[in-house]
Amino acid sequence: MAKIIYVLNGPNLNLLGKREPEIYGSQTLDDVQALCETTAGRDGLQVVFRQSNAEHELIGWIHEARETASGIVINPAAYTHTSVAILDALSACTFPVIEVHISNIHKRESFRHHSYVSARADAVIAGCGVEGYRLAMLHMASRLS
Repeated sequence: MAKIIYVLNGPNLNLLGKREPEIYGSQTLDDVQALCETTAGRDGLQVVFRQSNAEHELIGWIHEARETASGIVINPAAYTHTSVAILDALSACTFPVIEVHISNIHKRESFRHHSYVSARADAVIAGCGVEGYRLAMLHMASRLS
């Protein structure tokens, strides 16, 4: 049976390809999903890919993943810098967690330099564009093998 990886995306990532392409590029969230599924499939992993603008929905999916998944790749977007609740939910997980950011959050506004999620993440990938998701899937496969 394939190991399941949840790929969770936070607020405004549904606007990829439309919102600030100079920062986030021109690829859409559908493109990111296809990239994750293709990369994961090569290593026999199955992807559950979701996006929400609502913090409580992301937390619910993290709780769901605790019961069914082998790992989480998460781009919490703006919740990175504000959500202790997402940190707490991830801290209840016993499997690998990889944090992804399309932009280099450390080259942006100072409030983006701190990540609550990083306190739980086993790896952080930032500034590689949507390629960061592919790198996260490859690293997840390596950790789970």
